[in-house]
Amino acid sequence: MSVNAVNNTSYASAAAGTSAAKTSEQKVSKETQENKQQQTGVVYEKTSSTVNTDYVKKNSALISQLKADSDARVSQLRGLVEKMMKKQGAAIGNADSMWQFLAGGNFTVSADVKAQAQADIAEDGYWGVEKTSDRILDFAKALSGNDPKKADELLAAFKKGFSQATKSWGKTLPDISQRTYDAVIKKFDAWKNGTEGTDATADQA
Repeated sequence: MSVNAVNNTSYASAAAGTSAAKTSEQKVSKETQENKQQQTGVVYEKTSSTVNTDYVKKNSALISQLKADSDARVSQLRGLVEKMMKKQGAAIGNADSMWQFLAGGNFTVSADVKAQAQADIAEDGYWGVEKTSDRILDFAKALSGNDPKKADELLAAFKKGFSQATKSWGKTLPDISQRTYDAVIKKFDAWKNGTEGTDATADQA
């Protein structure tokens, strides 16, 4: 795998995971606001789904931790990319321009950056398929009050975020991003159907 390919897949995982998480958070935050309006007597058109705000409050620390961790990682990545772009005479006009620059692959990186990117997208890396898909599911559970009935709604938000990440990337996302997408779908289905952990049990049988 080329240096650019290694970094492109790492950055694409960051783009897809971050966009999906933010979309899910925005969707549930809107519902939480509507619930508060209902409690204070404000008239609004009630949606078919509500959020367990008590659970959200109890798990606010976890939600904040997940969000802060993701924001810090993305900020770190952005700083790295900005330095790389400046060295090569490019400039970031907005977030999309950064992702499109990376997707173009017309850049070089140092050996230490290459090594970090490889570690990040490894099987046990922060932006690897398993850890990224786990974080997205954990975030959805925390926001929804761990209510499987909200799975479809939050999964739709994830899909929207993935679509936005693809648009920002400017073309089809790398294979690792698609594998992460597939893993998220599988884990959401298991959560929704109450079959989490059954695959591992079956494999050991």
